[in-house]
Amino acid sequence: MIFFWAFLIGGLICVIGQIMFDVFKLSPGHTLSTFVVIGAVLSGFGLYDRLIDFAGAGATVPIMSFGNSLVNGAMQEAEKHGLIGVVTGMFEVTSAGISAAIIFGFLGALLFKPKG
Repeated sequence: MIFFWAFLIGGLICVIGQIMFDVFKLSPGHTLSTFVVIGAVLSGFGLYDRLIDFAGAGATVPIMSFGNSLVNGAMQEAEKHGLIGVVTGMFEVTSAGISAAIIFGFLGALLFKPKG
């Protein structure tokens, strides 16, 4: 049953994104930013962790999970280091994913002919 809920919730998030593209004519940057902010706000209210418990990978794979990671990292480090921990915590928790995106993007540009 967990696969069903993961598929349903992940698909629903994707449908919302597609509606933002098609109906509201938002650019990909606006849509991604909106999802990150929504994930951060839900995490700030403690709701995103409940969604992860319910939907599993359906909630952890989409871009909303990045906003959740930012808030969780900031809150963990804020408890340890105060205000400076808010800033450093966001970078500490998400640095592996950002670094991987940069490295794989660079390798992809080396292997394939990028347009632009």
